[in-house]
Amino acid sequence: MSTRQNTAGLVVLAVDDERDGLNEMQYQLGRNARVAQVLTAFDAAEALRLVRCDGGDGEASTVDAVFADVSMPGLSGMELARVLTAFKNPPALVFITGHEENALEAWEVGALDYIMKPANAERIDRALRLIERTRALDAEPDAAPAAAAQPESEEVIPVELAGTTKLVPRSSVRWVEAQGDYARLHTTEGSHLVRIPLAQLEERWADAGFVRIHRSYLVSLSLVSELRMVASGYSVLVGGGEPKELPVSRRHTRELKDRLVRAPRNTWGAQ
Repeated sequence: MSTRQNTAGLVVLAVDDERDGLNEMQYQLGRNARVAQVLTAFDAAEALRLVRCDGGDGEASTVDAVFADVSMPGLSGMELARVLTAFKNPPALVFITGHEENALEAWEVGALDYIMKPANAERIDRALRLIERTRALDAEPDAAPAAAAQPESEEVIPVELAGTTKLVPRSSVRWVEAQGDYARLHTTEGSHLVRIPLAQLEERWADAGFVRIHRSYLVSLSLVSELRMVASGYSVLVGGGEPKELPVSRRHTRELKDRLVRAPRNTWGAQ
């Protein structure tokens, strides 16, 4: 089943095993001007048939994006996501669900967005804009080697705020503070607690310029404006907003100095 709107927008597949949920998803997507066609499927197996991409011969999918529920009988939404990521040209994936506890797993399987039910028109449109931006980046010619790293630079972290999932761009994170098995992301707009250990973020974000300076702190190297000698050793001043001074532990001092020396001159201002 499909709903056609225009001839120059996205082809979107809505997947939900509940009739009411599928009808609402189809309605919200179908009324958006960014969408050309809405296909529907009651389960993940049917969704895979509609995507029509085996991931092995390079055939491009006829579907630009999949909006799926998480909890479905048989193949779940998360399992569907893992199958889609194996395709050579996978469609973008967005979850629309009532299960907020799966936000971190959705991020790990490569979902572009995670929307809590009931999803309104504004929230749907935000996800569709994100899909369009991602497609535009993918379509750009290989003008520079840095272009290959662009998708990674756009990584986002799902954060739960009063029943709403907010996607925090990694580029907005100034420093990260360990809080037990959780981590607090300090951004340009405030702070957010996420259920991700600091050690995991340290490993995942090392190539993006984040460096461990203390057992409790991970900082964006490009925002380090000063390296100071203090009574207890060293501290750094983190910019990108209101300056914040953070301690540097003795065991991390040498690595931090080495990283600062190797960094381009315009990425830090320590004298």
